[in-house]
Amino acid sequence: MASVELRNVTKVFDNKVTAVDQANLKIDDREFVVLVGPSGCGKSTVLRMIAGLEEVTSGEVYIDQKVVNDIPPKDRDIAMVFQNYALYPHMTVYENLSFGLRLRKYPKKEIKARVQEAAEILDIAVFLERKPKALSGGQRQRVALGRALVRKPNVFLFDEPLSNLDAKLRVQMRVEINRLHKQLQTTMIYVTHDQVEAMTMGSKIVVLNQGVIQQVDTPLELYNNPVNKFVAGFIGSPAMNFVEGVVSTDGAVTFQSDLFKIQVPESLTPKLEDLSGQHVVLGIRPENIRIVREGSDSRWGEPQSIVVDVVEPVGNEVFLYFSEQDKRYCMRMPPEQLYHPGDQLQITFDPEKLYFFDLHSDKRYA
Repeated sequence: MASVELRNVTKVFDNKVTAVDQANLKIDDREFVVLVGPSGCGKSTVLRMIAGLEEVTSGEVYIDQKVVNDIPPKDRDIAMVFQNYALYPHMTVYENLSFGLRLRKYPKKEIKARVQEAAEILDIAVFLERKPKALSGGQRQRVALGRALVRKPNVFLFDEPLSNLDAKLRVQMRVEINRLHKQLQTTMIYVTHDQVEAMTMGSKIVVLNQGVIQQVDTPLELYNNPVNKFVAGFIGSPAMNFVEGVVSTDGAVTFQSDLFKIQVPESLTPKLEDLSGQHVVLGIRPENIRIVREGSDSRWGEPQSIVVDVVEPVGNEVFLYFSEQDKRYCMRMPPEQLYHPGDQLQITFDPEKLYFFDLHSDKRYA
């Protein structure tokens, strides 16, 4: 197995567009790392530079502590699984799985043993004589995984391999790939635009935006301690709510917007007390908004009145949306009580779960 490292890697395309800007990233041996970000953020370009399918403009790519910038893809000991399966339609599953090994002149006996082993791991042994058109989408993706698996490479690369599958199959294949990683104990790098996929799969997540790595951390650390507004808004579903307002330090530190007035807890005041009179952005996750009922404990601060716009029941929870000056906010509620559009509610925020960001740089204050 092998580690992978990027040192100051930049990719500029011929049209002068910088797809990746000064990327530095270290992926340890046997680690499962997910690259996540919106479309066009550079994550697939990073993967293709590791694979050797894109030339690096500047910087170095290391695999197993060796610079591989000038080494062709076939000699990097990597295997890549693509979004569109890339199976040969005229070949059987067995022929698709064995194709790369046959090109490399492996003995027939070893080819058969490797194909059988991969087919059993992925539960596709009964399909070996079928052609891809006779398989479902999930089965085809298993074959694509198997074709990479028979190579026994040092590094597995996945480029949005589940995006063509339906929701149920995506969940199944996520579990399958996680199980595969635990079983094989190999280095895996996985690209997706789906932050739920990223949170459930990676032991470490790399968040990119506009070609720049924003944060590298564990899923829970990204969720609880985002370094900036972009990461805070991208990680989490439904997304974090953002409210622009003014900090006041008249007696106590407070945050005031058109809709809310919140007293900042003592744990956060040292980081905000020098911002008196400045505009900042408050972030609050949907699950950290609570309804204040008559006679209930209001230790979370002064209740705010809102009117429900939209109700989304999703089974085990309900999302309530309310608006203010063309901005919509979301709160996550348990499903026990029925809610309706037009309901007027008193709400308050968990003071220990507030995030504050710079209005211009998006950097997190606290």
